[in-house]
Amino acid sequence: MSTVPAEALPTGALPARARDGEDAAAPLAPRARLLPSLAAVYRAQLSRARVARIPLLFVATFQSIGIMVLMRGVVDGGSEARAVVAGSTVLVVAFVALNLLAQYFGQLRASGGLDHYATLPVPPAAVVLGAAGAYASFTVPGTAVTAVAGSVLFGLPLGHLWILAAVVPLAGAALAGLGAALGLLAPRQELATLLGQLGMSAALLLGVLPAERLPEPVGWARDLLPSTYGVEALARTFEPRPDWAAVALDLAVCGVVGVVSLAVATWAYRRAAVR
Repeated sequence: MSTVPAEALPTGALPARARDGEDAAAPLAPRARLLPSLAAVYRAQLSRARVARIPLLFVATFQSIGIMVLMRGVVDGGSEARAVVAGSTVLVVAFVALNLLAQYFGQLRASGGLDHYATLPVPPAAVVLGAAGAYASFTVPGTAVTAVAGSVLFGLPLGHLWILAAVVPLAGAALAGLGAALGLLAPRQELATLLGQLGMSAALLLGVLPAERLPEPVGWARDLLPSTYGVEALARTFEPRPDWAAVALDLAVCGVVGVVSLAVATWAYRRAAVR
């Protein structure tokens, strides 16, 4: 079969790049947007962690309820009872969002799993936020059960427990960002596990114990813990006349800390992924 030289073809029959002497190249795929990528990572993490994390969620819930039962013997009511119930409720969030997420990212980094995410056309923020959101979602049933059980146990009102709809995501974001950052910045997986356990222990000691019974230096450390503000916001709603301005301020602090901690976790992810 004879071929016709390109020179013999009309100019309009040639591709534009061929006419200009350029090599034809396929267009690149558009960059993945943040929200669709975030939704995809969130669904993947939620389905992946469902089987492995649900038993641990039961452990976290029973642990918090057990702490309240023990504290019932030494705390009768008033501000101390409110602090115990609020602290035990937020402790469920700390167990999952801080402790387990630190272990997960530490294991992911040690096993080379970050290389898989680095090859995906998704923004780093989508990976961190998707994983943090999936782990924080597991805390919703446990926090609700713990808050109701504690309110019944200590005779606290149940009318304002709707505030959990704000406390759980805001405290969860702050603690999940901290947990992810600890897991990604730890040089070894064992150290990430240790840091996650220490963080949860701090949330237990500084969140559940009434602030009035803590020494002043320990109280300063309590103010630095992100979950403290979620505890304070929830505890205020158990009062006969809640100070909603103070509740809103505590939740705002939680939100700001959540944005900062998730930004740090995203930076830590980029840092770990390029190594």
